[in-house]
Amino acid sequence: MIDKVALSIEKAIDKVSDGDTVMIGGFGKAGQPAELIDALIEHGAKHLTIISNNAGNGSHGLAALLKEGQVDKMICSFPRQHDSYVFDELYLAGKIELELVPQGNLACRIQAAGSGLGAIFTPTGYGTLLAKDKETREINGKPYVLEHPLKADVALIKAYKGDRWGNLVYRKTGRNFGPIMAMAADITIAQVQETVLLGDLDPEHIITPGIFVQHIVQV
Repeated sequence: MIDKVALSIEKAIDKVSDGDTVMIGGFGKAGQPAELIDALIEHGAKHLTIISNNAGNGSHGLAALLKEGQVDKMICSFPRQHDSYVFDELYLAGKIELELVPQGNLACRIQAAGSGLGAIFTPTGYGTLLAKDKETREINGKPYVLEHPLKADVALIKAYKGDRWGNLVYRKTGRNFGPIMAMAADITIAQVQETVLLGDLDPEHIITPGIFVQHIVQV
């Protein structure tokens, strides 16, 4: 019998190891797996590379993870916001590395990994510092930059409902990066608001099939 519902959030997050690349879903606070991040802080894994839309807000969630010194590198689109003081302090002190990726490129690179593509060409970033030392090519008279896929050891995402097979549905804007991150990671851990019986989820509404999810935690 397939049952991906974890016995506890601690047992699920134990899959993260020192040095892992971890994708964390969310667009700001929308869809951010806050409880999984808290569990990761308690778990204590170090030297992580985090792939996320931003670099944390205030002093909670992803910002709290950074503050604990568990992250060596951020790969994100929006590292600086009005309340991103934790990341700002770490970066200015040389304690964290940053790879800045335009948001469309971030999504496309994650999708490329999930789709098994070797690399993609995108016009975004051409002629800027973001394209420095990267291969460029003219296609149909337009310049493009070669970008490589973004793959992760573990993805931490948030969904609305899930069943024991790992099928997931999302709620409105909470959907954002979750579906593509689930496809681009070796292990996907999803926190859900509710676990339901098999058959309760309308197949037409399932966004992330269970084949891309290894563990579900109800919080």
